[in-house]
Amino acid sequence: MEIDLLFRIAAIGMIVAVINQVLTRAGREDQAMMTALAGLVIVLSMVIQQVSSLFASVKSVFGL
Repeated sequence: MEIDLLFRIAAIGMIVAVINQVLTRAGREDQAMMTALAGLVIVLSMVIQQVSSLFASVKSVFGL
């Protein structure tokens, strides 16, 4: 696994947390929730790609 992936996930988490706090303080809880959900979807798509490559590697190693 690449360390770059962890840094990208951490950066997305920090950016989403800051935006979430700013929107919550401004009284826009709905937009804050949508921002958090968008961040979650982005991170999950990144993780799913890595899991897919892991399964492909396992499949090639065992010749399945």
